[in-house]
Amino acid sequence: MKSSARAVVIGGGVVGASVLYHLAKIGWTDVVLLEKSELTSGSTWHAAGGMHTFNGEANISRLQKYTIDLYREIEALSGQSCGLHPNGGLMLAATPGELDSLRLICSRARYLGMQTEMISLAEALEYNPLIDPVHFIGALWRADGGHCDPSGTTNAYVKAARSLGAQVERFTRVQSLAQRRDGSWDVHTDKGSIHAGNVVNCAGLWAREVGHMVGIELPVLAMEHHYLLTEDIPELQGREREIVNTTDYAGEIYMRQERRGALIGTYEPHGVVWSPLSTPDDFSMQLLPEDTERLAPYFEVGFRHFPALGRVGIRKAVNGPFTFAPDGNPLVGPVRGLRNYWVACAVMAGFSQGGGIGLVLSRWMAHGDPGQDILSMDVARFGAFATPKYTSIKVPENYSRRFRLAYPNEELPAARPLRRSPVHDALLRAGAVMGANFGLENALWYAPPGVAPRETPTYRRSEAFPVVGEECRAVRRAVGLYETTNYGKYEVTGRGARAWLDRVFASRIPRPGRMGLAPMLNAAGRLVGDLSLVCLAQDRYLVFGSGFAEEFHLRWFWGAEPPADVSVRSAASTLAGFSVAGPRARELLQKLVRVDLSSAAFRLFQACETAVGFAPAVLTRAGFTGELGYEIWTTPDYFATLYDDLLDAGAPLGLTHFGGRALSSLRLEKGYGSFNKDFRPDYTPGETGLDRFVDFDKADFTGREAALTERTAGARRRFVIMEIADTDVDVVGYESILKDGEAVGYVTSGAYGHCIGRSLAAGYVPRVLAHDGAQFTVDVLGEMRTATVRLAPLIDPQGTRLRS
Repeated sequence: MKSSARAVVIGGGVVGASVLYHLAKIGWTDVVLLEKSELTSGSTWHAAGGMHTFNGEANISRLQKYTIDLYREIEALSGQSCGLHPNGGLMLAATPGELDSLRLICSRARYLGMQTEMISLAEALEYNPLIDPVHFIGALWRADGGHCDPSGTTNAYVKAARSLGAQVERFTRVQSLAQRRDGSWDVHTDKGSIHAGNVVNCAGLWAREVGHMVGIELPVLAMEHHYLLTEDIPELQGREREIVNTTDYAGEIYMRQERRGALIGTYEPHGVVWSPLSTPDDFSMQLLPEDTERLAPYFEVGFRHFPALGRVGIRKAVNGPFTFAPDGNPLVGPVRGLRNYWVACAVMAGFSQGGGIGLVLSRWMAHGDPGQDILSMDVARFGAFATPKYTSIKVPENYSRRFRLAYPNEELPAARPLRRSPVHDALLRAGAVMGANFGLENALWYAPPGVAPRETPTYRRSEAFPVVGEECRAVRRAVGLYETTNYGKYEVTGRGARAWLDRVFASRIPRPGRMGLAPMLNAAGRLVGDLSLVCLAQDRYLVFGSGFAEEFHLRWFWGAEPPADVSVRSAASTLAGFSVAGPRARELLQKLVRVDLSSAAFRLFQACETAVGFAPAVLTRAGFTGELGYEIWTTPDYFATLYDDLLDAGAPLGLTHFGGRALSSLRLEKGYGSFNKDFRPDYTPGETGLDRFVDFDKADFTGREAALTERTAGARRRFVIMEIADTDVDVVGYESILKDGEAVGYVTSGAYGHCIGRSLAAGYVPRVLAHDGAQFTVDVLGEMRTATVRLAPLIDPQGTRLRS
């Protein structure tokens, strides 16, 4: 075994093998994979080997397609067969909601370039004659997908990596990890030590334990998972082609052909957690005891939906553990506070996602950037709230819903409420219907008296639709109150704070008493943050951004290496806030402050520290509705009192609570994009329109060279707001935008504009086509709707309300 390496990959399953191959391919040939037993001895060993491109997140779908396409490459390079059965995928719908879901998948596929079609049940039977069509109302077919041989595929990665210079050490157990002052690692094994520049945790079932070696608790947990292998099925005899891999939403069943029989698996409710505290060290190429009696009712559903399976015997039952993160997506990337320590774990769908994960992680390690947006897989999407107890509750919930629809208006109940602001209970009494953002409860809408504080999960307009409309109109008409505690909040202080911020942000840094919009770029000139920056003094700043990205942005700030005279910390638990917006907002707040809030005295983007009622606070003139607005930030101990003061002052003025749903409608009417939904690391300042906030005259900031290049060449695409005609359904996100029948862009978010009476969609189209009045077509749940670009805000295009 060698004594040093540029990187050590821990874990010899399909994910570790893919990471090893991609690191070698990108030029890091001095890499070693360590496996404590035989290759594939963990979850990979008993995996069903399914591969598909279905995913609710478009960027993950792209990586899954890359993974499937990669298998031919590694077969050719290694000479090792992956045992590919590229027979495609079939998804079945039994309810109108499930059919809407398939229509949305089909719309997204157009832009992603994936051959996908909505088909009739008669056509579905041609792909899989085992279906009993009486249980279904529609189907979707996709060309990409099938299944592979797990062992063959993993060994193909390993052989390909070895051909490029990588090394593999089997039966080599990692015992501890120790970091040196220069950020490199000593990897201590039972066969000696390796000095490694980087360590990658691909340990699968043991990822939690490898995390413990460096003092972190990764939110990962294993669940028992069963599938059955049937005896030969007469209906499959004589077929020239295998049946297509089939997913049954209603039955929560997946099935495919296995030789002349079938493989059928289920993600049952009330799944069983395996080894909740620690993974047995000697678990290797083992299965768990069968539990067919518990699972019989769920498999019986499959036998009803695919009757031929119930007419033959069961050849084998397989029960093995797989790891999950709380939301079911992988955990990938660097960990804040641990230089050169990387994770690629909780990859439940390893044969669909393993190749893509290896690709983005190798780019990240070699070039400092994954090369594309992977926010939905980034380990930083979880923060301190993802404790072992949280993980132990959310993982079983996610497991039980793996083949159940997640509607865009649906909020999952497990492990909630977790984080609560001081006014949480008061907002519930006001009718708040809550969602959760980064573990923090936040109001989505407010049920008025006589309206139940709940809604039916749907892809269409719910019972909340008219209520949200009233909230929007109240804000535009008088004044509204929105809790902003769910924003990301950071405090930057110290003598060197201004100079450091000037390098980190692409914008001009505001002077004391002012705030500004502050895009943050990576070295490639792509957007990693759309934040606002408040200067309280030359050495004291507040930064506000998206709450879901708190850990993501903290990691970015720490990676920007603040000097010794700069302190950067999260203010998530030390600041709470409200937004007050609407034409009577000034009238309300002036009752509570001694600061002159007149337009001339307290202008847009002004900031100050002042008492607001009883509460010492930071007050800014800003908001996200397009109306006259203010944001108030105070410490949690004053927050409930501040709430009472605002209610008392606002009651005579018609103060109305409004939630996140109304905010989405109001911001789209004004043409504002939102980080995570509309602005993500795939986009540039020129594409998003945020280039107007970039200070190109600054001598140095991260991403400057790339941003200047784009300014010279022009952006390829443009963020636009579109009106959708003749629809009673609003877009969700990633629907394809078509021009003359060809997909040219995609939707990023949407809502009904209640104050203008039109359905709105935000998205990206080619810059050369993005002129006012340009018409496109958007596939909205299978219906082609005309979409008209509106470049000017649809509310207050001159900004007079905002500046009044």
